[in-house]
Amino acid sequence: MSFDPNLEKILIIDFGSQFTQLIARRTREFGIYCEIITHFKLKNFDFNEKIKGIILSGGPLNVYEVNKYSFDKKIFKYNIPILGICFGHQILSKLNGGKVKQSKHREFGLVNIFQKNKSILTKNFFNKKNLTEVWMSHADQVTKLPKNFKVIASSQNSKFAIIQHKRQNLFGVQFHPEVTHTKNGKKIINNFIFLICKMKKNWFVKDQKLKLIQEIQDRVGSNKVICALSGGVDSSVVAQLLYKAVGKNLYCIFVNTGLLRKNEEVQVIKTFKKKLKINLIYVNAEKEFINKLKNITDPEKKRKIIGNLFIKIFENYAKKIKNVKFLAQGTLYPDLIESKSVTGSQTSKIKSHHNVGGLPKKMKLSLIEPLKFLFKDEVRNLGLELKLSREIISRHPFPGPGLAIRIPGPITKEKVKILKEADYYFIESLRDHGLYDKIWQAYAALLPVKTVGVMGDNRTYEYLCLLRAITSEDGMTADFYDFSKSFMQEISNKIVNSIRGINRVVYDITSKPPSTIELE
Repeated sequence: MSFDPNLEKILIIDFGSQFTQLIARRTREFGIYCEIITHFKLKNFDFNEKIKGIILSGGPLNVYEVNKYSFDKKIFKYNIPILGICFGHQILSKLNGGKVKQSKHREFGLVNIFQKNKSILTKNFFNKKNLTEVWMSHADQVTKLPKNFKVIASSQNSKFAIIQHKRQNLFGVQFHPEVTHTKNGKKIINNFIFLICKMKKNWFVKDQKLKLIQEIQDRVGSNKVICALSGGVDSSVVAQLLYKAVGKNLYCIFVNTGLLRKNEEVQVIKTFKKKLKINLIYVNAEKEFINKLKNITDPEKKRKIIGNLFIKIFENYAKKIKNVKFLAQGTLYPDLIESKSVTGSQTSKIKSHHNVGGLPKKMKLSLIEPLKFLFKDEVRNLGLELKLSREIISRHPFPGPGLAIRIPGPITKEKVKILKEADYYFIESLRDHGLYDKIWQAYAALLPVKTVGVMGDNRTYEYLCLLRAITSEDGMTADFYDFSKSFMQEISNKIVNSIRGINRVVYDITSKPPSTIELE
């Protein structure tokens, strides 16, 4: 991520953690510009006066496997404040003379830590009993304190949970302050940025908008751009951003895959073609997608089939428009981080996304993904800055592959029809009860399981419908929404009584981690 070399910044050194971009997101929340760089590229990096602080990320690495990471000790000589998180804490300790070993007792999940000494880093972090709850995720730990460091806090199994150099601005925390599970975790990052690095706010939504528009104009020139429009928040913001940048040279292609939510195609045409007056090409490819997915059960194959067919359709329509050289997509950072590491570090791949892993190796169009370093809340704020309606901006996330990944097992036209109705009833009930905006994402899924039921005097043997609703700030971690019993009874009855094909409803109460938000 690189926006402006002239701004003062926090530099985040990425060691492959899936939470690295969360650190950047927290930093930006405070109105501070930051950049991420992989540890592989540190050797020739220019540590200039614009870098006011350095954060070392976590990661899947071990500090005693020196061939797997790159880090130059000269960073400590620049007199720049450094905060090490998890693996960053361990490497900070090791390279300053401490020792790191495999833990006898691993710590994963919520852990209580207690304050042993006061620190500027932990101002207003602990409660009145000098305790707080943090999110740990480590199998190694610091076993010997580095020279000239002192202990700030400990847990039952981590004696050196927070450490600090006695004279220099060097700090290490074994836990992850960037995740929502760490109570008051933002205080750690806030204190580091403002009290230790002494930075002033310099990063605003308006600046992002102007910078992104300029970058698009510089890259596209007078060529035409096709935007993959779905009607969701991400692609809607991309479309409006591109329209501000290239005007009538933007052509939005909206493909009805048959895997959209109920009546979605009508809403998209109404919003973008009639209201926003953007060039919109509507393609009804429902039969093509359903036929291509026939008898396909593997979720990765589903994603790739959908991705390839998407691109094929775009390329076919691109031929009908002169000077089209670019394809725009609403890819966000969580899409990328779960598919591959953006910075080149050893981030574990969880799954491919249709607008990432599903792309063909040989594309005939150059790809534009202007939102790929932003999180959902940042995209929503950008959308408001671009004057999009709150109705569009507040929509729940919807996956690129659509309902295909909410129907585990074979996909049929009948299953899709059943699921559309179930999803519609669920979402409308959330709106009716004033719950929609309290939930990050909600959906219905049709499981490949049939169960016996009784309706009147008749025996039924129909599908099982799963409902999922989660709360989250960014989609990287999530908890299930705790509905009232009366609401669950109401929506269950409505779905079972209104939809032929479903006779049982269950609710998913799994958090992320360990699960993902979507089923496939």
